[in-house]
Amino acid sequence: MADNVARARGRARGRARGSQPPGGAGPAGPPRPGQGPPPQAAGPAPGGVGRAPRGAQGGPGGLQQQQQQAPPPHQQGRPALRGAAGGLDASALASRLQNVSLGGQDPTGSVGRGTARGRRAVDVELVRTRPDHITSKKGISGSRLILSANYFKLETHTDWRLYQYRVDFDPETDHTGVKKALLRIHRETLGGYIFDGSMMFTSQLLTQDISRPLELFSQRADEVNIRITIKLVGDLAIGDHHYLQFFNILMRKCLHNLDLQLVGRNFFDPIAKVDVRDHKLELWPGYLTSIRQHESAILMCAEITHKVMRKDTVFMLLQDLVRGGSRGDVRKIFQQTVIGAVVLTDYNNRTYRIDDVDFDVSPDSTFKLSSGQEISYRQYYRQKYQINIVNGDQPMLVSRTKPREQRSGMSSMVYLIPELCRMTGLTDDMRNNFNLMRALADHTRVGAPARIDKLLRFGQRLNGQPAISRDFREWNMQLSQRLVEFDGRVLQNEQIIQAGNDKYTPSAKVDWTKDLRSRPMLILPEFQSWVVVVPAKLKNETMGFVSTIQKAAGGMRFRIPPPLYFDIHDDRAGSYVEAIEKVINSKNPQLIMTVVPNARADRYSSIKKKCYVDRAVLNQVILGKNLTSKGVMSIATKVAVQINSKIGGAPWSVDLPLANLMVVGFDVCHDTAAKGKSYGAMVASLDKSLSRYYSAVSAHTNGEELSNDLSLNLVKAVRQYQEVNNSLPNRIIIYRDGVGEGQISYVFQHEVNMIKENLGRVYAQANLSLKMAFIIVTKRINTRIFLKNDNPPPGTVVDDCITSPERYDFFLVSQTVRQGTVSPTYYNVISDNVGLDPDKMQRLTYKLTHLYFNWSGTVRVPAPCQYAHKLAYLVGQCLHRAPNTQLETYLYYL
Repeated sequence: MADNVARARGRARGRARGSQPPGGAGPAGPPRPGQGPPPQAAGPAPGGVGRAPRGAQGGPGGLQQQQQQAPPPHQQGRPALRGAAGGLDASALASRLQNVSLGGQDPTGSVGRGTARGRRAVDVELVRTRPDHITSKKGISGSRLILSANYFKLETHTDWRLYQYRVDFDPETDHTGVKKALLRIHRETLGGYIFDGSMMFTSQLLTQDISRPLELFSQRADEVNIRITIKLVGDLAIGDHHYLQFFNILMRKCLHNLDLQLVGRNFFDPIAKVDVRDHKLELWPGYLTSIRQHESAILMCAEITHKVMRKDTVFMLLQDLVRGGSRGDVRKIFQQTVIGAVVLTDYNNRTYRIDDVDFDVSPDSTFKLSSGQEISYRQYYRQKYQINIVNGDQPMLVSRTKPREQRSGMSSMVYLIPELCRMTGLTDDMRNNFNLMRALADHTRVGAPARIDKLLRFGQRLNGQPAISRDFREWNMQLSQRLVEFDGRVLQNEQIIQAGNDKYTPSAKVDWTKDLRSRPMLILPEFQSWVVVVPAKLKNETMGFVSTIQKAAGGMRFRIPPPLYFDIHDDRAGSYVEAIEKVINSKNPQLIMTVVPNARADRYSSIKKKCYVDRAVLNQVILGKNLTSKGVMSIATKVAVQINSKIGGAPWSVDLPLANLMVVGFDVCHDTAAKGKSYGAMVASLDKSLSRYYSAVSAHTNGEELSNDLSLNLVKAVRQYQEVNNSLPNRIIIYRDGVGEGQISYVFQHEVNMIKENLGRVYAQANLSLKMAFIIVTKRINTRIFLKNDNPPPGTVVDDCITSPERYDFFLVSQTVRQGTVSPTYYNVISDNVGLDPDKMQRLTYKLTHLYFNWSGTVRVPAPCQYAHKLAYLVGQCLHRAPNTQLETYLYYL
């Protein structure tokens, strides 16, 4: 629930087309009693403005045109675009999905990312990161495939000169909707234009003297005069980023015309909603779009998305607490439940974070409008939205507005009626409800054939809607109705290597679990002693499970000695912590296995903190339900592999021809216990077979700290490598996860340079040159790749057509999924002097996806990167502090 709330807090708050009540967009919500009029209480503004901006102070005034400079004669050209200014948001910065995965799940069982970034379709200016020496980024290995992807080609588009204007407002106005309304008054002066809140695009010059800004004047509904300064920035050539930004803004207008509803930043189709009645949920299908310049054409990426909408209101929650006879004070429990939650109000399609509950105010309480009239909340909602409040005896929810909203005229506090506030996000109980998650997955995990069909029908809707067709014609745009096709390659299957140089090729689905069970693991360290801490009531089942682990390990030639058992009489977190302390002091085992009856987060965190922070002992947690499950042998095999890996062994490897290579993975996870704090985890290989690793974790609160810590930890890793191998690594390849689209520039300009500077000093002391590649790994992308009407096989590489001409990049499908559409991983090489050509870089990356010891199959990212994620997630979710340094050469976080 906390992750969903965090994601929901960050969502942009948009208004839905078609959701506005008569007379305007509606308020954010009434202010507290005695604090003045509710924002946006005004009716329609004169002068053609369809709604009052946020911050309007009621009354019949609204926005009024006051004066303006005489318009210059318009130049000849395209006719004015109808409604170009209406209902458009800023360039498509897409949503953080708070619901469920759309593609296949990570086979490791990891649920979501610790960074809570979510999926994005971000339209920001691309930073050129392609190294100068890379003339071609195409590989040659593997078999040729004809692939398609979820992209539509812009077959024709306007090649007119577009003029870009910067639009400033004085006094400053923060809300985009207000800006659009203020500018829309001057539609006759401006002609056809597209405006995103700061930049305006038009095909005609607005003034003859281009050095002189155009000044217009409007009046806000609160009678504040606004000066609008429109200054020419320049003209745009085809292919320029802002030229493409214009296309994205126009496309969002087209989505409006499809009668889709804007929720947050994305468009959804409420007509096609799926009703999950048993769980009081609705699932709204929607679309994400992004237009960019790709290798040889401008392409529009279109992706299917879903939004989980809950039906239950805050008032229903309160009623459930009252009916359930909750222990303790119902008011207190209600406050604890809703404070910090995010709610959705259907009447204006906005989300709010609840900061307090006021039990002294009810819907029958009154407040004053700007006219001085006193009105109750019940009357206000009836008049403004034609909504009748049913229950007059309910407390009011309080939401504190942001400073920028207060500057635009909103009250500091907004009062909301529980009956009208829908809960958002999935609760922990919902996520743990197998039937609910399966019901959602049936609709959200869209298979490749169904996804292709939905995308083609979406393209047909865009081309078949008359209003959209007119807009396309006016801007000379034509969008293909077919998905783009291109050449790709599938790499040769890798051979798995186990002890005695035993090599074999896994199945077509790249899963070698069956082969692993009957072969000796690659490296088998001596396992001397271990202790099992178990509640007395689970001891018999645990002893049977341990026997199964020993049997499974025996098939892989791994000898597991009989453990010592330490019984505890209850399952409290404190009991486990006390038992672990006693065991360490008396037995000092290599590993402690703790058996827990259920997956309680606080108990799990206490166990891990005791083992990994307070002390330095390896730990394995086993859930009680796994002791006697139907697949107990499979679970026991995985546990045996984990134990072997944790104590310093390795189950398998692949052929890695490069000598003295260090591969580094890095990822970031937010600290769930401290707002604004994150942990960066680095994992670096120490041997040729990539079986031994060095790890380090650092806390940080800003990008500068993160960059500095990463470079310093890399120096420590290189020194550790030197200690193990008696030499520095010849090549270092860093796979950096946890980078958002908007962070690439910072990473490129600061992080890479700091690493080169610190590592450069180490290599200079040894009279060696530093050879390093820095690769940004992105999992959360909207690209989907298809082979005919199905998922492509593992090892599929795409390095043309849908890649970027400004980057040394490629897509790699490295895993299979049982449900849905497989998601490729995007690799962006932003610095490289290691001497590997693109083909070898792609093949090496695919090899590394075979080496994650928690899963006997390939994963979505290189193994060091996945290890770094596991470590960052463990620290951010459970430990909340750096682990004991005595564990830094063990895979204790598996």
